[in-house]
Amino acid sequence: MSTFAKSTFNASTYSASRPTYPPQLFQYIFSFHRRVNKAHKPEWERAVDLGCGTGQATEHLRSFREVIGIDPSQGMIEKARAQVGNAGIGPTFTFLQGSGEELSKVLPENESVDLIVSAQASHWFDWSKVWPEVNRVLRPGGTAAFWVYAEFQLPQYPSLSSRITDYAQGSDPQRSVGQYFQRPGRTILERHLVDVPEPSSILNNGGLDDLNRVYFIGDHIPSFIPANATTKPILMRTDMRWRDLLGYFRTWSALHNYHEKYPEDAKKEEDPRFLEQDIADSSEPGDIDEMRKGDIAIRFWKDLRQGALDSTPDARVGVEDKVTVEWPLALLLTTKQ
Repeated sequence: MSTFAKSTFNASTYSASRPTYPPQLFQYIFSFHRRVNKAHKPEWERAVDLGCGTGQATEHLRSFREVIGIDPSQGMIEKARAQVGNAGIGPTFTFLQGSGEELSKVLPENESVDLIVSAQASHWFDWSKVWPEVNRVLRPGGTAAFWVYAEFQLPQYPSLSSRITDYAQGSDPQRSVGQYFQRPGRTILERHLVDVPEPSSILNNGGLDDLNRVYFIGDHIPSFIPANATTKPILMRTDMRWRDLLGYFRTWSALHNYHEKYPEDAKKEEDPRFLEQDIADSSEPGDIDEMRKGDIAIRFWKDLRQGALDSTPDARVGVEDKVTVEWPLALLLTTKQ
């Protein structure tokens, strides 16, 4: 997660280009909060978003009177404050710089939180420290919900899945940024949080229930998903322009790290021809080679567009054309008795 905390990381680009979370996800979490704990009436006073980033998930917590976003990156916190803000009605939003491992520095009160969430951040956690802190700050009847979305998919073009995996997980520095994700965090995300330990394996005196593991992954169930897990249809799906898909690639921490390693590659992204030329308009054999130019993200982006055209001759792959994008999502839920 340290990449996002660097002063060179562009929080505004991250905020503008990352996928948003569907309302159904929060409805599922709030429903869990209402019904799962029979011993205590659920409260709706205070919610906390750990690793809140630019506040994309934080702003969905308006069912609570007070909402606190916490992130180790000052740049992310500043962007969240500007993006979410306080409109004078509804909950009070506060954004603090801190970490889930050291919540006592920003949340010293015990049993003072009704809901803790973490969106696209929990794969970085040191659970030997986070579980005790979650147990300390949650009120009896409180809920914790942690989720990540994993590698994106293009359901219209299933043959491109191997290219996506090669780019995101491969080791060829000419074709992949896989080596430049921080590990083991990225591996935990790729494995849909199955490696997150049960709270009972960390807490000596209990307090938190065993994890309710829910996977919104549709029919594509990886072999590492537990047999007793709950699987549901894909929840994160959107139609976006091919141009915007490239913007999403620009938010990857691995690309940022890759360009620190290969700064000469980053300079290739500025030529507007690499963004504007349409694969569908290419007629000369040399055109495809020309479109292989650009930095590694552009080369991958154009490779996907060419692959879509190869698999489906009438595919619409212009930069302004839209493509359906899906993300499998893993959700972990627990409650404090």
